[in-house]
Amino acid sequence: MKLSVVIPVYNASATIKLLVDELKQTLLGLNYEVVLVNDCSVDDSERICMAIVEGCKNVTLISLRKNAGEHNAVMCGLNNITGDCAVILDDDFQNPPSEIVKLYWELQKGYDVVYSCYDEKKHSLFRNMGSAINDFFATVLIGKPKGLYLSSFKIIHRDVVNEVIKYKGPFPYIDGLLLRVTSNIGKVTVKHDERLYGKSNYNISRLVSLYLNMFVNFSIKPLRLMIFLGFAMLIVGVVLLVAFITEKILNPNIPIGWTAIATLIITFSGFQILFLGVMGEYVGKQYLDQNATPQWTVKLIKTPPAHVG
Repeated sequence: MKLSVVIPVYNASATIKLLVDELKQTLLGLNYEVVLVNDCSVDDSERICMAIVEGCKNVTLISLRKNAGEHNAVMCGLNNITGDCAVILDDDFQNPPSEIVKLYWELQKGYDVVYSCYDEKKHSLFRNMGSAINDFFATVLIGKPKGLYLSSFKIIHRDVVNEVIKYKGPFPYIDGLLLRVTSNIGKVTVKHDERLYGKSNYNISRLVSLYLNMFVNFSIKPLRLMIFLGFAMLIVGVVLLVAFITEKILNPNIPIGWTAIATLIITFSGFQILFLGVMGEYVGKQYLDQNATPQWTVKLIKTPPAHVG
């Protein structure tokens, strides 16, 4: 089987050369290719990636014109592989390239997708908290099997890749697409190292955007939750209305309290705004989808020169 390694690159000038060099040593003797997708890095990553391609016969660079986000960059890479299976590998060196072999051989057991899992994750507390939140919502909203960690480090069979890249919407969520396509999923424990340089590019804004993509693009359960909340608040409103009327009948001298009225107005107004926000998110995503917003735009594609052997 030919192995394709897709690496989304963002501000990885300090690590990407070391990563590719170690990949070459790890995959020596295998039929493989490496697809680097430079997600409009603001550092020197593009120049370094171009130099890597100049000296490697099986490395291709796709440089994006505008920052599209990790999942969009991965989709770009998956659309341009030629292998029989694809490994998705981050550029931060926290997943040693030597662990690819474990995923590769596990896939040979007949799985469509094999995820990595860790005995100990070397992420920061913030990233681990984000992963826990993502795990919970993925289980509830998109049917992730319990006990499966949705790691970015995974290997995908070509048949499944072909199904995943049929998605042309502007907000891909790779794990959601995989869970939509197959349930034949394996996992294997691999090593997880400390980050060599810099810090994670995932901040609160990026994580919220990722979660909204998962909520809105791959599940209607948030809308159903709004229905149940609305029904519950309707029942609460009816109960309070009956209570207030009964209290007024039994004791006509009780003044009408502005506190109760203000509380009801704030509560119901807050719910309405929340519901409209969820609806607006769905409508906005549909608008951008129907407006043919691209997943990515390519600036250049650089393949190895013919003389490189």
